[in-house]
Amino acid sequence: MNYTTQMDAAKKGIVTREMEIVAKKEHMDVEVLRNGIAEGKIVIPANKNHKSLDPEGVGEGLKTKINVNLGISKDCNDIEKELDKVKVAIDMKAEAIMDLSNFGKTEEFRRRLVEISPAMIGTVPIYDAVGFYDKELKEITAKEFLDVARKHAEDGVDFLTIHAGMNRRTAQAFKNTKRVTNIVSRGGSLLYAWMELNNRENPFYEYFDELLDICEEYDVTISLGDALRPGSIEDGTDGPQIQELIVLGELTKRAWERNVQIIIEGPGHLAINEIEANMLLEKKLCYGAPFYVLGPIVTDIAPGYDHITSAIGGAIAASSGADFLCYVTPAEHLRLPDLDDMKEGIIATKIAAHAGDIAKGIPSAKEWDLKMSKARQRLCWEEMFELAIDDEKARRYRKESTPEHEDSCTMCGKMCSVRNMNRILDGKDINILRNDD
Repeated sequence: MNYTTQMDAAKKGIVTREMEIVAKKEHMDVEVLRNGIAEGKIVIPANKNHKSLDPEGVGEGLKTKINVNLGISKDCNDIEKELDKVKVAIDMKAEAIMDLSNFGKTEEFRRRLVEISPAMIGTVPIYDAVGFYDKELKEITAKEFLDVARKHAEDGVDFLTIHAGMNRRTAQAFKNTKRVTNIVSRGGSLLYAWMELNNRENPFYEYFDELLDICEEYDVTISLGDALRPGSIEDGTDGPQIQELIVLGELTKRAWERNVQIIIEGPGHLAINEIEANMLLEKKLCYGAPFYVLGPIVTDIAPGYDHITSAIGGAIAASSGADFLCYVTPAEHLRLPDLDDMKEGIIATKIAAHAGDIAKGIPSAKEWDLKMSKARQRLCWEEMFELAIDDEKARRYRKESTPEHEDSCTMCGKMCSVRNMNRILDGKDINILRNDD
């Protein structure tokens, strides 16, 4: 039986190769997975032209996945340096990489990325439009925006961020609302500017059916971008954000009718007490479609530490139903991340995702922690390193500060609670001051 997309196959009762791979990774019955895809609650972004892909699933009942943003800009346009970051991100087992390149002819970097990456690849076509056509934003036509999306699909991109939810109605809601940080989404701000300069409807909203044609042909997942996401906790959960989310729900239904998979993108800055409600709103208004959040960042006062502010929000979001976390680095709001920034962002986001998975009861999540706890109880350092989310740092810290006694560390020495409890429970003496073992 033939099928066009993963969703089309799932609705027809077909188990694809990609479904089999994901089910094995997730320790899930493949029929449960297939049913989730048919309902739109799970997606497997897998472009037919991405030959190096090792498929991953995103959505209900699956491990929380993380995304790493990379790409060249006008100020930092070294393709080789960005590809070095790609290789490290892959080694660190990031499930997705978004190419946010926004300068010049981005095709070379995108194609090389797709060629080498087993991780799923996302892009934001509007970032590429100005450079692709080498003309100012106002002069780009609606058809040309769609043609850039087609080019990215042809090149093998697995999911496209498309800011189709900000139509003229939601744009007017933004105008009527006095926001502190206006529109902070780069793609959203570009589209808003285009709409204002041309007095036209958002081309991705107006020609959404044509976009679905492209995505159906290549089996590209649409990540419906939140153009009106809050850029400060003051703007969180305001009218424009929610009105756009309602439109995203409407577009989700239209996409599912065409068997196109959908991810919903969510807020970037939210107060802690608003995160759970936002996760519930998305799931309700967008019919259970997978939710992808940037952070969310829970306070605006920590430039240089936003990998921490976002990990706090990401853990709460994941535990409350978010399925996909976009990493945030210490360089957020300040500069293009370097390699060390990227590593810190990945680790912080992986911690947040795993913490959320424990709360969600994802199979195998809590077991990882249990193995670490048992290794600690035995003071088995090598096993602790092997289980660590960042074994390199754990090994380095241990090596940099070597204790006198192997069954301790330099913080507690022979007062180590684990060491002494093991000895007492084994019927042995505790010798804190004596030199004998």
